[in-house]
Amino acid sequence: MNKIHTEKAPAAVGPYSQAVVSGGMVYTSGQIAINPSTNTIEAVTIEEQTEQVMQNLKAVLEASGSSFEKAVKTTCFLADMNDFGVFNEIYGRNFTSLPARSCVAVKTLPQNVLVEVEIIAEV
Repeated sequence: MNKIHTEKAPAAVGPYSQAVVSGGMVYTSGQIAINPSTNTIEAVTIEEQTEQVMQNLKAVLEASGSSFEKAVKTTCFLADMNDFGVFNEIYGRNFTSLPARSCVAVKTLPQNVLVEVEIIAEV
């Protein structure tokens, strides 16, 4: 098992890794809209937050030797399912390989963000 860390994505804020590679697969932790340069949430809208989440995920996947194209499964969490259309449009631009996906609305996400996404991908 190989634990992944990159400065191009937010550091883990608890006892977990940004991702773990095991058995030829990478399992990312959920990414939220923290800007790794400032370690703060600057994005306000669902569009801005989703774009930042995608940048963070791309950095973690690249550090793992993977990419969006190798994604097998994603799990997506939205604070408000009314944001699904906007989220889905941005998601679709990044996940052109059409991995399996679950998308659920949750009561609250860390730091009161609007979106969180985790990925399982091949390396």
